[in-house]
Amino acid sequence: MSDSDGNAAAFFVDRHAGGPLHDKPAFIEADGARQLTYGDLARESDRMAALFERHGIARESRVVMLALDRIEFPIVFWGALKAGIIPVPLNTLLSAEIYEAILRDSRAAAVLVSKELLPVLAPIAPGLPDLKKVFVLDDAAGPGLIPFAEELARSEPRQALSVAPDECAFWLYSSGSTGRPKGVRHLHGSLKSTADTYGAQVLGIEADDVVYSAAKMFFAYGLGNSMTFPQSVGATTVLYSARPTPASALDILNRFRPTVFCGVPTLYAAMAAELDSGRAKIEGSLRRCISAGEALPADVGRRWERHARCEILDGVGSTEMLHIFLSNRSGEVEYGASGVGVPGYEIRLVDEAGREVGEGEVGELLVKGESAAADYWNQRERSRATFEGQWTRTGDKYERKANGRLVYCGRTDDMFKVGGIWVSPFEVEQALISHPAILEAAVVAARDESGLEKPKAFVVLKPDAGPDGAGLLEALQEHVKARVGKWKYPRWVEVMDELPKTATGKIQRFKLRD
Repeated sequence: MSDSDGNAAAFFVDRHAGGPLHDKPAFIEADGARQLTYGDLARESDRMAALFERHGIARESRVVMLALDRIEFPIVFWGALKAGIIPVPLNTLLSAEIYEAILRDSRAAAVLVSKELLPVLAPIAPGLPDLKKVFVLDDAAGPGLIPFAEELARSEPRQALSVAPDECAFWLYSSGSTGRPKGVRHLHGSLKSTADTYGAQVLGIEADDVVYSAAKMFFAYGLGNSMTFPQSVGATTVLYSARPTPASALDILNRFRPTVFCGVPTLYAAMAAELDSGRAKIEGSLRRCISAGEALPADVGRRWERHARCEILDGVGSTEMLHIFLSNRSGEVEYGASGVGVPGYEIRLVDEAGREVGEGEVGELLVKGESAAADYWNQRERSRATFEGQWTRTGDKYERKANGRLVYCGRTDDMFKVGGIWVSPFEVEQALISHPAILEAAVVAARDESGLEKPKAFVVLKPDAGPDGAGLLEALQEHVKARVGKWKYPRWVEVMDELPKTATGKIQRFKLRD
């Protein structure tokens, strides 16, 4: 297969296998001793394509990946693309009910599952009429289960199929920060598009980089961080299969000394708290840190940079656009703002009537770029509401500053008015997080005794914050008034052990509203 072929696996895998990168590690497991070189990846993904053929899984069939971040993940993903089969990586922290709904919705012909996730799959698999095969990615096997490693070893490598860049390559289900996930269909050409834009021109990925992404590969952000961008230049990725914690992430930074770290605001905040306490430090030298998933609080960015000696490039992406399309740039970081459009993307802010909003006004963010998804699977009305010709509606509200940078205000569904004036939950949350007692905060609209909407805050206290006594509410109210405005302060504050989040770190405000 030539490099000019439209199959994304040609560019990201096979072009490296015959050259000087053949023996270079593409992936290293942080919680094990295994590595996968570029040559191994090319060969094993060719075997994977043959495995699908041997088991009668036809071209354009969907195969669900319930796979932890281990070296099997890229083998399965790229092998599926080589066979013209549609891999569907799923969030590994969902319930059996949601997995069943997704498996029925996608009509998946096969599931490739890590053994740790078998208990949640086993009760639902027998009742799925389209599911023909269940491959276990580890050593576990049993009735109706196919041992993956044995089957892969028995498969002779086969040549990848030639496809058009506009053919569907894979699906990602949206993260569910606003409800039940939707199947987002992406094309072969979209992967290279994100590498050519954000990967090359903002992240500036280089062949000598070692990348660690706390965001998992089932998430669009993590897929780009761990696979698309490193493999576009022949860099190395460190994989970690467990859920990241401040301790585990700092351990990986110190043991493997990655040059690029891809985090999310929640994790950056928790790691900054550890570093602030003096219980940990960063020993390596980071060249680039990036953040996405939610807007990064300015206070968190400044605290992290003090300890890591590396600024955070906060950016905005979506499952629908595959990766980041709005971002801060190296040497031009403005914490508290989401930056400017990534080269290759166009950005608009519009009001409810579709008119461009002016400086200092709030509007919905629309984006145009080659990485946009084709549509939502089997959801025509939602597809039509989101994908308007070449433009994609993000559902995010932003304000444009005089310097052209955009400031995040909140999801369209999260915004509300107090006294006739729009209130941005994120703005109030940033003010709360800047208080020394607060680790995390989420703000939603709640109704007072007169039925009017007012801000209500849910907060997580820092470990050394002391008791959440009667004075906390008044202290936080005065703090917010001084920071962002007298009408924006929370009328109620509820202390929680943790905030409801998706597996990718997004706060699920709809659960707090409920």
